[in-house]
Amino acid sequence: MSLSMYHVSIPVLLRMLGNLAAILDKAEQHAHDHKIAAEVLLSARLAPDMYPLTRQVQIASDAVKGCAARLAGIEVPSFADTESSFAELQARIGKTCDFLRSVSPQQLDGSESRAVSLSFPGLELRFSGQDYLLNFVLPNFYFHLSIAYAILRHNGVPLGKMDYLGHP
Repeated sequence: MSLSMYHVSIPVLLRMLGNLAAILDKAEQHAHDHKIAAEVLLSARLAPDMYPLTRQVQIASDAVKGCAARLAGIEVPSFADTESSFAELQARIGKTCDFLRSVSPQQLDGSESRAVSLSFPGLELRFSGQDYLLNFVLPNFYFHLSIAYAILRHNGVPLGKMDYLGHP
């Protein structure tokens, strides 16, 4: 049995975005319970040269909405990167999930060979749809999700592995 592009992307991404939302809920509750200003956690970084928590969530969102749109051959939705509260980050995750749910299996299935190009300053990356999903999007998404988890864990939020993995 082969796996479709849809089934190895959209359900997986939705589940992990749900886990990220739950992690942010725990972080917000931890801040409230310990009288920590939310901004302390939202602006926290794992290292001085790394992005803060808010940007990690924004990039995770950008990665998955870009993936779904590019593989479906539709326009990538643009979200302003202006979130400055847990509620605003949750709203962004919600908008991202809504967009992912709007993409049908028919739009993604067969996108394995779709040409995908990404341009960065001084760099252009070219992929087949399958390589884009498996070798760029998923590792990038999991990286930013892991860093968000690590930032919060490092700052005392009581998170465990099952918070990251979620419950089936």
